[in-house]
Amino acid sequence: MESADVAAHEAREIDEVIERLRERFPTVAEDRIRGVVHEEHRTFDGRPIRDFVPVFVERAAVERLRRPAA
Repeated sequence: MESADVAAHEAREIDEVIERLRERFPTVAEDRIRGVVHEEHRTFDGRPIRDFVPVFVERAAVERLRRPAA
């Protein structure tokens, strides 16, 4: 897969993460979920291996969303 294809695939997977988290945390504002997911996703910028990034992003986001909002 070419770099642009990998990025597009990862973007679709991140969108799916957001949708799963919206279902899992219905009382959390969608903007907060999107913000948390995108912040976690940015922590992987520049990392060469991208295969499991959406999985790691989802795990980290779940942990953050379980905590009360500050």
